[in-house]
Amino acid sequence: MANKMKNDDLGLSYSARKALSVHLGEAAGNEIATLLQKMANQIEELKKNKVSVTQVIPDKSRPDPLLQSLENESF
Repeated sequence: MANKMKNDDLGLSYSARKALSVHLGEAAGNEIATLLQKMANQIEELKKNKVSVTQVIPDKSRPDPLLQSLENESF
């Protein structure tokens, strides 16, 4: 049975850390586990600070498909 992680518990389980240590070595396993925990914390922080972005000025590097279809129409 998989344990669900609470928002305040973003670390790996003991068995996951142990498996990393056994297969990669203790130093590498700890380094990867720490990196994963930092990434999980950053993702949670991004989720908290997420904002909607509305494009005000069209991005000229990406052609707008609607404008392209209108330019190709004959009225």
